Amino acid sequence: MIKKVVVTHRLDENIMHFLENNFKVVVGNSGDPDEIYPLIKDANGIIVRIGYLDRKTIMSLDDLEVIGRTGVGVDNIDLEAATERGIPVVVTPGANIRSVAEHTLAFLLSLAKDLKINDMEMHKGNYGIRNQCRAIEIFGKTLGIIGYGNIGRELAKLCSNIGMKILVYDPFISAEAIENDKFQSTEQLDFLLQQSDMISVHVPLTKDTRGMIGQKEFTSMKSNVIIVNCARGNIIEENALIKALENDTIGGVGLDVFSSEPLEENSPILKFDKVITTPHIAGLTGEAFFAMSKMVADGVSTILGKEKWPYVANKEAYENARWK
Repeated sequence: MIKKVVVTHRLDENIMHFLENNFKVVVGNSGDPDEIYPLIKDANGIIVRIGYLDRKTIMSLDDLEVIGRTGVGVDNIDLEAATERGIPVVVTPGANIRSVAEHTLAFLLSLAKDLKINDMEMHKGNYGIRNQCRAIEIFGKTLGIIGYGNIGRELAKLCSNIGMKILVYDPFISAEAIENDKFQSTEQLDFLLQQSDMISVHVPLTKDTRGMIGQKEFTSMKSNVIIVNCARGNIIEENALIKALENDTIGGVGLDVFSSEPLEENSPILKFDKVITTPHIAGLTGEAFFAMSKMVADGVSTILGKEKWPYVANKEAYENARWK
């Protein structure tokens, strides 16, 4: 019997052809499990690009054997429910490291050079905006990196190569490991906030990191700090961010992620000229999209073939009786 795989949104077309040649593939064009329940109720595998799978849904899908997730963030998947049922959740570590790091660097440079405002003024015919000398050099500036995983580490390398000083906060990485990479480490988030000219967030969304940058943290920062978030929206409290922007205590903000996605067109975040936004695309270069698509498809295919796949977010699922 041919296994059924539901994809919330299309993957790379070459990978879609691979899946379609091996499984019955259905594209949901939605990540809301209630909307696509008629499609997933008999699915053997589900690949989530955009959307979520909650406990109620996971526990109700009797035929479900595997969940795939493009990326490494699984805050949108109920891991506990999947693990209880012995359903591995395939992730794609490493597939988009360079893309996200480059996107972050693009934010940092765009904000430092005030590209958005200068471009807006040029379109209004205001060539005289050049006389305000709003741009800054990033050479010699301190970049505070919150989270020293693969992406944080790649960003540190990129930015150090163009003359930035790197300060890292990550309670799960030893100071020795960070200093061996020739970067400064700190065990105190407040110290990083106080010392950094620019700050970039690269931690997963967990109960401990949700809202880790709030009103108290904004008051600790330098008055013209530049902040970039290409991780998860809820790590920064949006109300506190908006208040800091209204008080004009931030030099610039780059956001690829938001507390609610897609970002509503009337969101107050969009009213600030010093904010640059992108629609959660940091990891969606052509190269990264292909790599993530291939990795998740390979993992889902392997597990549907009753073999274990190493790149899963919940290896405890393999302890379930269905894997004995």
